[in-house]
Amino acid sequence: MPRLRTKAAGAWHQMALACLLFPLAAPSLANDYPTEARVDYVLGCMASNGESYLTMQKCACSIDVIAEHLPYETYEQVETVLGMQDQRGELGVLFRTERSMEDQVQALRQAQADANLRCF
Repeated sequence: MPRLRTKAAGAWHQMALACLLFPLAAPSLANDYPTEARVDYVLGCMASNGESYLTMQKCACSIDVIAEHLPYETYEQVETVLGMQDQRGELGVLFRTERSMEDQVQALRQAQADANLRCF
């Protein structure tokens, strides 16, 4: 019988530890961007700022800072809106004149400004 209590106590301690540590991991999980999105950002950043190892480090830092500010879903929506604004015709006009995403676009621009200050 003492062995059963030891296993139960051990399991309880592990569960308690997991519950205590989970809130610390939750913010990083909430803003975890897919690898493809991070690589796409870094490649675009490097194309704009020079293709060197130092630039790659700065661009990787930049997407990390943006991920601290915005959840991936918001980042993805804003990138779509910004990309569609460059389209010609009625579709482009729709995305250029629609104001519902204005706050999210502003949040991305603020995150990019913070990234520039911290990384470049």
